[in-house]
Amino acid sequence: MGEWMSGLWTWFTIGMGREVLYRTYQHIYLTVIALGIAILIALPLGIYLARTRFGRMSQGVLAAAGVIQTIPTLALIAFVVVIFAALRAAEWIHLPATGPFPAVVALTLYALLPILRNTYTGIRQVDPSVTEVARGMGMKPAQVLIQVELPLALPVIMAGVRISTVWTIGIAALAGLIGAGGTGAIIMRGLQMANISLLLAGTIPAAALAVLFDWLLGRMENWLTPSGMRQTQ
Repeated sequence: MGEWMSGLWTWFTIGMGREVLYRTYQHIYLTVIALGIAILIALPLGIYLARTRFGRMSQGVLAAAGVIQTIPTLALIAFVVVIFAALRAAEWIHLPATGPFPAVVALTLYALLPILRNTYTGIRQVDPSVTEVARGMGMKPAQVLIQVELPLALPVIMAGVRISTVWTIGIAALAGLIGAGGTGAIIMRGLQMANISLLLAGTIPAAALAVLFDWLLGRMENWLTPSGMRQTQ
């Protein structure tokens, strides 16, 4: 067993080390871009839905985002590829049907719901008496949002971001199927060749990324949360 492990480590460091690092970089790139776009969309939308008077619209948007989550991951990626290929064939929009771009679109769609739902829930659960006091002190709506509602809702919002991050890292492994790279490219090759070493070289970095990003976001949440709320958690 010791010789086998030693040989595996030598093969990994000499033969696969550079590719693993490159594929891990691609995996991080896909994840960060998709999450960044999802946050830019879901955070302001969730705030708007939580503060709007049109309750049916809020429920409709949340339900639509929930429908995306019910679509199997592989089916969603394939659906995005088909749409882009059709648009390209019709010469409406020349979008690449394979590669990082459609992968980022699919990952963004999957990352939306936890951030959107938790932002909506976090803002809605703020005690109305607290916001009334803030308004009574002369705060404008934007000040109430930034100085009162968002800090109180932050733990719930960050929980949604953390869930989306772990999901996106896992789903990004399928991006290798459409030529987007990532550690999934190594995993797919390992499955085709029934090669355990390749499977480990692809799965271990992906799992490590999920744990690392979750820990980093947990530390960020603790840093951003007001000290008074940290003591009560």
